[in-house]
Parts: sequence; structure tokens; C-alpha cells
Amino acid sequence: MIHHTMIVAFDEPIPADELDAYLRGLEELTASTGTFHSFAARPHLRTSSDDHAPVAVASAVVQFALADLDALDAAFALPGIGEFIDGWQARRPYKAIWVNHEPFA
Repeated sequence: MIHHTMIVAFDEPIPADELDAYLRGLEELTASTGTFHSFAARPHLRTSSDDHAPVAVASAVVQFALADLDALDAAFALPGIGEFIDGWQARRPYKAIWVNHEPFA
């Protein structure tokens, strides 16, 4: 089992309902495949220290659990994933960084 943990940072502040729609759409897209063991997402909880972030402040964190790295590679070719990303990037540009890792516990 591996986790793909992704930090998403929209270029501009995004209303909560739009962020919820993004996360819900991502979950629906991945849940329909049977490739993912689990999906979890949470919005960033803002604090005053965010004003001093050296790089960027996340909008949300998303974590997918998959069987192995081959399953993760296959996930990047899921039908509809390119259209989903391109559609959101056109409306609300964002950046994403991720780490692939074994479960913490």
C-alpha cells in the first residue's frame, strides 16, 4: 500500500463552495475507477502565520491510497483526469505538489 499525498494551492483565494466542488469532483472521478483504496481531503485551516509562508499556502490537502506504484502510474491516465485538471486550471489556476510514501502508521 502507498499513499499519494497532494497539496493543492490555488493562485487566488477560492470560495469554500468552489473548493468543495473541486474536492468532490476529484473524489467522484477517482472513486468510480476501483483503483483507489481510499480518498481523503481537507481544506487548509488558515492562521496568521500564513502571511509569512516562505513558498505558498495550501488551499487543501488530498490523500489517495493505492495498492502500489504501478496503480499510481495507471491513475494518472484515468479517463477524464486530463479534462478535470484542464477545466479547473482554466477557471481557477492552481499548483500541486505531491509526495508518494508508505503509510505513516
